[in-house]
Amino acid sequence: MEHVEKARAESARGELVLRERREPGAPAVLELRANGVFVMDTLETSTEQALAAAALELVADPRAVLAAGLGLGFTLHEVLADSRVERCAVVEIEEALVGWLRDGTVPHGPALLADERAAIVVADVAVAMAEARPASYDLVLLDVDNGPGYLVHDLNARLYQPAFLAATRTVLRPGGALVLWSADEAPELEETLRSVFGAAEARPLAVRLQDRDEHYWLYVARVPSGA
Repeated sequence: MEHVEKARAESARGELVLRERREPGAPAVLELRANGVFVMDTLETSTEQALAAAALELVADPRAVLAAGLGLGFTLHEVLADSRVERCAVVEIEEALVGWLRDGTVPHGPALLADERAAIVVADVAVAMAEARPASYDLVLLDVDNGPGYLVHDLNARLYQPAFLAATRTVLRPGGALVLWSADEAPELEETLRSVFGAAEARPLAVRLQDRDEHYWLYVARVPSGA
């Protein structure tokens, strides 16, 4: 197997690397790494797609969606595939990553970001959430980590705490939902969501990964329709 570096960037959070994996007789695969740790690739995208698809089923009319974390764009792609969605704002803290999708370093990026319903915001999601207008989104997807137990950056721990979750509740419209992705059960997160929203649920989600059956979790909290 050969690895070829396609792009590299340094930020306040460390090093971000996009590289290509090449194997004889197989298509090349793009792989994203943060500080040397594997984040995602273009070979196995089931989890990102499953997050969006499952979340969209939870809201009757998801006209306005906010997704935290651009990644390689597969969650955004799934959101935009839903004809009910009129607008999807994606908050991504790494400016270089947005640039790689815009300029074609990630080949499917330009076409994806050309969709007029997609708006990319380069910002810390905690800041973006605090500055968003109240009751402006029907659905918020949080996919910046693999859950509170698997943080990409230590600072992300605040995204699972009451202050941030309360800010998220404020930007949701009545009947809206917050959906968080987790690679493992996170009972403390469920309890924190319940304390902020009044109710929460953990939904197991089966995903097929490279001929393996895996189970992940969606943590869901809703704003009552009459709120």
